[in-house]
Amino acid sequence: MQTLRASKCGLSTAQLPSSILDVIDSLTKAGYEAYIVGGGVRDLMLGQSPKDYDAVTNATPSQVKEVFGRRCRIIGRRFELAHVYSGRELIEVATFRAPPKKAITSAAGMILRDNNWGTIEQDFSRRDFSINALYYQPRKGIVLDFCNAVDDIKSKTLRLLGDPALRFEEDPVRMLRTLRFAAKLNFNIDPAILEVFTLEMTQLLRDVSPHRLYDESQKLFTMGHLSQVMPMLIDFDIWQQLFADLKTEITPFMARAAKNTDQRIQIGKTINPAFFYAVLLWENFLRRCDFYQAKGVVAAEARAQAGLDVLKRQATRTIIPRFAETFIREVWEMQTRLLNPKPQQIEALSGHARFRAGFDFLLLREKSGDPSTQGMGAWWEAYQTMSTDEKERAISSYNRQRAKNRRKVTTEEPVESKVSAQIEPLVKEAETRSRRSRKAPVEEKKSLTNVVSHQTDSIHPDHPILKRKRVQRDLSNVIFGPTQ
Repeated sequence: MQTLRASKCGLSTAQLPSSILDVIDSLTKAGYEAYIVGGGVRDLMLGQSPKDYDAVTNATPSQVKEVFGRRCRIIGRRFELAHVYSGRELIEVATFRAPPKKAITSAAGMILRDNNWGTIEQDFSRRDFSINALYYQPRKGIVLDFCNAVDDIKSKTLRLLGDPALRFEEDPVRMLRTLRFAAKLNFNIDPAILEVFTLEMTQLLRDVSPHRLYDESQKLFTMGHLSQVMPMLIDFDIWQQLFADLKTEITPFMARAAKNTDQRIQIGKTINPAFFYAVLLWENFLRRCDFYQAKGVVAAEARAQAGLDVLKRQATRTIIPRFAETFIREVWEMQTRLLNPKPQQIEALSGHARFRAGFDFLLLREKSGDPSTQGMGAWWEAYQTMSTDEKERAISSYNRQRAKNRRKVTTEEPVESKVSAQIEPLVKEAETRSRRSRKAPVEEKKSLTNVVSHQTDSIHPDHPILKRKRVQRDLSNVIFGPTQ
């Protein structure tokens, strides 16, 4: 172990938010050891802005609860932690871990329980990557380095502590973390890791909870380097472990959506991770729609059932929360409404709660070369910047074009009609009334009158209907009104 001065590592308390200092000071005041550890220290040394900060202490979760009271909440069963709220910020506080006295693992070697408290030296050996094993005490101004992690940061090397195969077996999610850190930090993966990163090893992810894999997938989508990590997921055989029935290729639509997601994160815009799931599963959704429509199912019902099927199948790998599933299905459904909107519903559609997400999805499809959008992505993009009068003119123009296209379709004679014209039908169909003909009702009435008069002229004079006489009724004795 080496003790380094924080200033030589480029660290100072001025870089830290008040929330993490509050947690460190409160634990120290209560008589416990407390350090900042993990990605927060690593990112500060790399000159980046940490997304969050984690603390580690020799206080047990129940003791942390005593220090912070109602501001603390204990979570986790496999790995018990304390969540401490400082203002609006959430700080995760972990207790020093020790090797388990009796290992509780699955058949594949994954640790199922890890709540054995120990010392800081024991805790260091339990961490996964060397670059995440730096302990920073801001008030003392020191950094504890147990494994030459500072050298790995300088050489940009991602190295696992201990035997890589054993560490992956203990927690297969470390494979996802390896690719995420390599893409995010632009680090080289240690050759010892690459040797054990095989297809058989990645299949251990099937033993991980689908809920946890969903959380890890969200970290991949929201780290701001999705374009870099997606090819790595395919190269390291993790793609098929995360996404059900998805082709192992990155389509132009996926690539553009990933690039757009990274750009939004870089400029500080919010993103919905479920949106990228909608992009990934779009091709599966279309194939399932075609399957149901080939069976004669109505288009709306086919889309609804296809959405349920695709998301249910994906749940075998990553369980998407119910609210996210609803969002994905609504984005898919909006595609049909945006492609062929009714003119009288365009204004209301632009104010729909899912319009923005559906429009972004449509525009990404169009820019990635999808011909089925028919230019409606650009039309909606222009529509949103128009004034009220311009919108009315645009809707009128769209309505005329829509009617023109409809007439063009109806006037084109299908092949079936040409074939049927050569064959004499067994029963001649009655001529249908044309919409354009204004005289058709009058002519039909005249022809009906002629037919009736012709039929009456042909009746024989002795026919009973002609001999029938109308009987005159005497109404003088008829009582009108209520009767008893």
